[in-house]
Amino acid sequence: MAFIGRAGRAGSLCGKRTLRIDMGARGIASAAPAIQEYPHHNLPPVQPRPTRREAIKNAKPFSSFLTDTFQRQHDYLRISITEKCNLRCLYCMPEEGVPQSPPQHLLTTPEIYLLSSVFVQQGVTKIRLTGGEPTVRRDILPLMHQIGSLRSQGLRELCLTTNGLSLHRKLDSMVEAGLTGINLSLDTLDPFQFQIMTRRKGFEAVMKSIERILEMNRLGAGIKLKINCVVMRSLNEREILPFVELGREQDLEVRFIEYMPFDGNKWSQGKMLSYQEMLDIIRAKYPTLRKVQDQKNDTSKTYEIPGFVGRMGFITSMTHNFCGSCNRLRITSDGNLKVCLFGNAEVSLRDILRKTNDGSPIGEEAFEALKQIAMDRRQGISSAQGPLGGTQHEQELLKVIGLAVSRKKEKHAGMGELENMKNRPMILIGG
Repeated sequence: MAFIGRAGRAGSLCGKRTLRIDMGARGIASAAPAIQEYPHHNLPPVQPRPTRREAIKNAKPFSSFLTDTFQRQHDYLRISITEKCNLRCLYCMPEEGVPQSPPQHLLTTPEIYLLSSVFVQQGVTKIRLTGGEPTVRRDILPLMHQIGSLRSQGLRELCLTTNGLSLHRKLDSMVEAGLTGINLSLDTLDPFQFQIMTRRKGFEAVMKSIERILEMNRLGAGIKLKINCVVMRSLNEREILPFVELGREQDLEVRFIEYMPFDGNKWSQGKMLSYQEMLDIIRAKYPTLRKVQDQKNDTSKTYEIPGFVGRMGFITSMTHNFCGSCNRLRITSDGNLKVCLFGNAEVSLRDILRKTNDGSPIGEEAFEALKQIAMDRRQGISSAQGPLGGTQHEQELLKVIGLAVSRKKEKHAGMGELENMKNRPMILIGG
């Protein structure tokens, strides 16, 4: 597969210290070696998009199991693949940490793949892997390759939410597996402030990951990069404008997130900077800031500044919820389904899945046995796909999923209620 790079110009990061994302200076001269070390030719060929007539002809009714009583169709699945993290961000994890689940309670790689397959068969087209920090999972690369194989069954996007600390070491292999988008969490452009907000070092490693993504995109990788910044009053609000400057010459989107309450993060309304206040800060410096048309299920309100390459967005969960267009479901690392980020109702999919293995975790050996059973079934009359296709356990899974989705509320609780509701720490939900 051929890729045509375009030369970029060096951008700058504005903050207390001046830092640079400087790959464009290498320009076209670096293209040949970079392509050699990045074996795109292993990727499957891109299939041509169907015509509108073909799409209508081949369209299937969306799964009733993933449609709630408000006719919201849930085609986006977020899966937490670990509870562990190599940072200790203030808004995500209590300072004392969180109790780790016993290993046997966590989903195995075959179990994550099996659940992904079930959801894709029902109409999910986008899967995002989260954590904890997903890159600390030892087998994340083979896991992504397995999930990436579901493109033949209808999966269109495979995304990752990461802090970027070790991403640069695994990025090439992830793109080969089918990675299409990265949400990278970064709340400051000051290395000293980074250490305060994350309680760890590692700023330079995160910047290296951002540089690598941008470099690969210039060579045609096509990774959608979004930088997520949680804004907290009197802590990092002064960095809103430097983050906006990131998009002057770089093709990325910075998303400013209103500080949200989760167990152990000591949330208070006084620490929360609202979407409108952030807009006012930006407009004072950039009066030409203008709204961009949002897509149907966007979580953020998108803006642009004329002349800037990148964009910015605002995730306004606290002051302007976007529940009416929500299409997201979450699976926690211990296998529970959450239909709402702020809801405390959960149901175990892991326990139903493990009934196929006498209640024990499904490892590679048990997974191979399930695949053999499915293969034998396909050679008979059954047309069901996937290792669980057509089994009573799959039907039980779908029934439980359907019931959970059908009970999803029209919108989550308001600000005054959320801070008093019991919920997991963000690290155990999948941020």
